[in-house]
Amino acid sequence: MRFRAHETFFIRKGWLYKGMKNVVRNETVFMGDKENPMDVLGIGANMVKSLRYWLQAVGLTSEPATGKKYQTLTPFGEIVYRWDRYIEEMGTLWFLHYKLATNESDATAWYFFFNEFSYTEFSKDDFVKQLSNYVVLNGSDVSERSLEDDFSCIINTYVPRMKSHPGKVHPENNIDCPFGELSLVDIANRRSRTYEKCTPKVDSIHPLVLLAVIIDQAKGERQIKISSIQNDKCNAGKVFNLDIVTLISLLNKIELMGWIKVVRTAGLDYINIIKETDFLGCVEEYYKEIND
Repeated sequence: MRFRAHETFFIRKGWLYKGMKNVVRNETVFMGDKENPMDVLGIGANMVKSLRYWLQAVGLTSEPATGKKYQTLTPFGEIVYRWDRYIEEMGTLWFLHYKLATNESDATAWYFFFNEFSYTEFSKDDFVKQLSNYVVLNGSDVSERSLEDDFSCIINTYVPRMKSHPGKVHPENNIDCPFGELSLVDIANRRSRTYEKCTPKVDSIHPLVLLAVIIDQAKGERQIKISSIQNDKCNAGKVFNLDIVTLISLLNKIELMGWIKVVRTAGLDYINIIKETDFLGCVEEYYKEIND
């Protein structure tokens, strides 16, 4: 479990590209072996720590667990850097969000929010109380302040600041997190400071993005229950806030593309994966599809 590793900074637009570009140029850029990372990256010391964390939390880079520290792009990061290094495509944001929302070890609060936290409408107190119970049940001990900071960071990750701080943010301000474009969280009631999880519009998720998640979670299985896709932890229904109508619509689109067969029988609806591929293969296929 890991909490507040973001130093209270959510991902800013342009950060991930800046991080990847400099990791490719110098694998020890965040360690300051040869040059001052603050000068190279153009951000403060705590933001450097935050960016180093975020690159790993969303699966773009990795560091060795032991020995000398350095960062390299992951195979997923290499694909993103080759096809969409500026993080301009919605599909890239969905992939990054998926990596973050399933990263229980390094982004525990994000994992909990999308996979364990069942409230549709909630306050900060609701979330912190439930997350605190989850931490205790798993034999850990974390300060309430750290959990509150994670909640604030989650809200700032998914709710554009124009909504959360109207009148205080200039429309051209570049401080928003790009994940706000996913429309997964919104303000339910400003006066009571409550928020709500939202189902994204079906057209905002490319079918190959959904397929990538399904195949990644299938762990080699070729037949998957639709109820598992919607309800299992770390699967598409949980991490993308999908209701059954949106999920079925997307599955039908994947079927029309020839990747799966949707089978509906009495009491058991499932899909058969027809084509042989894996998560990274789907990511590559997504970029090829949108660039044709």
